[in-house]
Amino acid sequence: MIPAMSTPANSTTIPEFTLKAVFTGVVLGIVFGAANAYLGLRVGMTVSASIPAAVMTVAVFHVFRADGTILEANLSQTVAAASTSLATGVIFTIPALFLWGIVPPYLQVVILAFLGGVLGLSAMIPLRKLLIVDSHEELPYPEGTACAEVLRATTGETGKGAASTGVWIFRGMAVGAAVKLLLALAFLVPDELRLALPVLPKAELALEVAPALIGVGYILGYRTAAVCVSGALISSVTLTPLIAWLGAGLQAPLFPETERLVSEMTADDIWSRYVRYIGAGAVATAGIITVARGLPTMWGAFAAVARGMRRSETSSHEGPVDRTERDLPPWFVVGGIVFVVVVAGIVPGVFAGDMAPLQRAVLSAGVGVFGVLFVAVAARIVGIVGVSSQPTSGITLVTLLGTATVFAAAGWTDGAARAGVLTVGTIVAIAASKAGDISQDLKTGWLVGATPALQQVGQLIGAAFACWAVAATVLLLGHAYTFGSRELPAPQATLMKTVIEGVLAGDLPWGLVLTGGGLALGAILCGVSGLAFAIGVYLPLATMAPLYVGGCIRALAERGAAERAPGESDPGILAASGLVAGEGLAGVLVAGLVAAGLAPKAMDPRLGGLPGELVALLLAGAFCYFLYRGGRAGR
Repeated sequence: MIPAMSTPANSTTIPEFTLKAVFTGVVLGIVFGAANAYLGLRVGMTVSASIPAAVMTVAVFHVFRADGTILEANLSQTVAAASTSLATGVIFTIPALFLWGIVPPYLQVVILAFLGGVLGLSAMIPLRKLLIVDSHEELPYPEGTACAEVLRATTGETGKGAASTGVWIFRGMAVGAAVKLLLALAFLVPDELRLALPVLPKAELALEVAPALIGVGYILGYRTAAVCVSGALISSVTLTPLIAWLGAGLQAPLFPETERLVSEMTADDIWSRYVRYIGAGAVATAGIITVARGLPTMWGAFAAVARGMRRSETSSHEGPVDRTERDLPPWFVVGGIVFVVVVAGIVPGVFAGDMAPLQRAVLSAGVGVFGVLFVAVAARIVGIVGVSSQPTSGITLVTLLGTATVFAAAGWTDGAARAGVLTVGTIVAIAASKAGDISQDLKTGWLVGATPALQQVGQLIGAAFACWAVAATVLLLGHAYTFGSRELPAPQATLMKTVIEGVLAGDLPWGLVLTGGGLALGAILCGVSGLAFAIGVYLPLATMAPLYVGGCIRALAERGAAERAPGESDPGILAASGLVAGEGLAGVLVAGLVAAGLAPKAMDPRLGGLPGELVALLLAGAFCYFLYRGGRAGR
């Protein structure tokens, strides 16, 4: 049973960095790292692991009757949360190598992920006091503050709150895994429902039976999910029919297609050859505009950090440092940054391809400059908008544009150059995402009286283990399926590939790309999230429709219900996180079986036609009701 705990203040007698806390965090980090990698390749977004990991830690301690403290639970969630940032950077970039026909070695992806984690952690440490403590009133760090309240609420006197709340995560994991295995291995019913529309040529409505996607929609909420599905509806019932109608009378293939006539293509073919480029242009435009609009904020964040650092240096004093103010020493900060830049520059194969020393030097300089800059920017921005709204896509885009421009000016445009530029984006994306993640965790730790140095060590341990799991997940999925396909669209990686090719080669259908840019600009002018809308345009309706269903379930669950007390966990959010983790882990298992030749990629369901579709609808309705029950629990 977990005893009642108030904030421990400066006490040094409360257990914190213990074997069970670290072990639980590592295991949960591997689980959420693999699940987020799978989810990100499906829909281009990940979910934060901090609050689910905190609740699961307390629940696990309770189930196994292991005494635990609030500081141990906090350390465990800190270790576990380290995996999310690694998954974000890897899925945004590495699949682009597969799209170029390059299969990266496993060890290379592991090293890239670990280097990004070390850079983000090292560069963030000097900023902790300024951003977390001195700017407490200005920077609330929403996820970190919420996680602290959840920890206080779930480590109550009886522990029953943690057990009853945490059970929704485990239920969600069981439901998500069971449905995924049923659809992917038993092939009882179809995993996707389609309905052809009359009048509009090759227009379809589609819904994928996917627990994880419905769970993501629940987490996002109704408005964001509605914006995503609106973009997908434009692709499915506007762009696809328009291209089919205009191309019906053509007697020659329409570029970029070079072999088939438009009249011979299915709706999927039109999406793959035309609509996907429009979607990529929309995502690229939305990402660039997001960064451009945020430049004043980014510059203000960096300037504020610089001013704060100077004030801290002039006001520093000698004397013993309290436990709750102790960070890892300066030699770790400097050594970590130098280690990343040097290893990236001199170790062959880190940047992929056979590259000259000067090229590696330019790439390693890009890692150092963009990495340190965007760590400072990201760590401050997430203090206001939170990790979920962190502009990681835009940060990666700016990094790739800057590095690719230098390479193009030098005439380095071959395949090795493209791969090298991409892997710079991998390290910087992970570093920026890591900075946002560790900032939230350090905020949680400061609020509950944790030791910053131990949290920083915990993040390093979490990254050291999660990098192997995330790299293995991405490579396994890449061998089992095709990135860019309907199974794994990998939208962000496709975007990065588009940007690099556009700068170095210029062989893209720019008419389609700019058309997507116009759509994204129109959405932004209407006051909606341009990036959410653009992802909807890029991804098929079958993938976006479950998000909207999840958003509707949350709206229904919250309708007329009383607000939850501060710090009270929402079982609906936890159940949705469980669905994501359960399907993600089951998806990785299925991918392993496919890669080993023990299971086919797809086959006809045993219940075909209308009976199978009705059963699939009933199945989808069942876990929708499960989410609704979770959302109403305790209200």
